[in-house]
Amino acid sequence: MFNNKTNRLAAKLTIIFAAAALVLGLSACSPEVGSEAWCKQMKDKPSGDWTANEAADYAKHCVF
Repeated sequence: MFNNKTNRLAAKLTIIFAAAALVLGLSACSPEVGSEAWCKQMKDKPSGDWTANEAADYAKHCVF
């Protein structure tokens, strides 16, 4: 019915769409920077694991 080239293309497209759905799904789980939930999440995270940007955002949004 379909040739081998069509089957490989369909498999590649399936993998690409699955990866895109995974990335979008994971990014939707993070609270917005500066929100109350984000401040609480950062407070619970060990400060040694913070990036420089996270530390600056925490000071800007959660401390001051």
